[in-house]
Amino acid sequence: MGVPPRSLAGSTKIPVPPFRTPPALPTPPPGADGNPGLGIAFMLISTLIFAGLWCLIKALTGRYSVHEITFFRNFFALIPAVAMVVRTGRWETLKVKRISGHIWRTLIGLGSMELGFLSYHLMPLADAVSVSFVSPLLVTALSVPLLKEKVGVFRWSAVLVGFCGVVVIVDPGSGFLNSGALVALGGAFCSALAIVTIRQISRVDNPIAIVFYFTLFSTVLTALPLPFVWMAPRDLLDWAMMLAMGLLGGVGQYFWTRAFGLAPAVVVSPFNYVSLLWATLAGWAFWGDLPGTNVYAGAAVVIASGLFILYRETRKGIR
Repeated sequence: MGVPPRSLAGSTKIPVPPFRTPPALPTPPPGADGNPGLGIAFMLISTLIFAGLWCLIKALTGRYSVHEITFFRNFFALIPAVAMVVRTGRWETLKVKRISGHIWRTLIGLGSMELGFLSYHLMPLADAVSVSFVSPLLVTALSVPLLKEKVGVFRWSAVLVGFCGVVVIVDPGSGFLNSGALVALGGAFCSALAIVTIRQISRVDNPIAIVFYFTLFSTVLTALPLPFVWMAPRDLLDWAMMLAMGLLGGVGQYFWTRAFGLAPAVVVSPFNYVSLLWATLAGWAFWGDLPGTNVYAGAAVVIASGLFILYRETRKGIR
């Protein structure tokens, strides 16, 4: 006789979703809608949208302060953030367990955003994006002391190999301290801290609430230094670029989030690395920047390490 299937009604243990690369925001349960093809398409669309955002930021940082650009990025992102809440028709999703967790997530998220934006100005776009790929490796390292997770020898080895790839990218012997690499690494570290915080608060709060409060609090906080750094956009084109930053950021985040709702993380996450291709093409087309062979080689090592960690974390019981 077969053993009857176990009922889920009495189950009280809710598994924590595996780490998704590179998650800037929490996502719905993997494979919720069961459409891997559409999930991959949404991920590819998000990489293209974010590449457009990076280009706008790189262009604007030559004329305006990073603080002002960050303000407009978040202020106009309120439009899609509010639209997400309205679309659900459930304002109760904005109720959270502890607002302090969202404030902390905002502070470190803003640090990541401003350092990342500055790195786009100081470095070729593809180089900055390549360095940012170290963030998932840092999350693995930080999850041990902050989330009390167990990380085995294989994943620690992948983290160490990935860091070697970053060293290859930044090439310490050729102006490491003056190239913006330290700024990009600082942004990646803040991003990793933000991801760890998101993994904590997403266990009790709705992902839409996390997106909404980050956007709202970021807008308020970045408005504070505006009187000291304000420079009015000089023409309608710059106003349009400021508006486009917020809209692209919000819409891109929607496609990125939906990708993980349509297919498992292990299916869609690898396609996020297509963003390096867009960054390389944009850097060459608009600024004449082409990465050196060290960037390609180092990025390949970092990406391979990140994919290995993703594979290990999505295999239940493998440590």
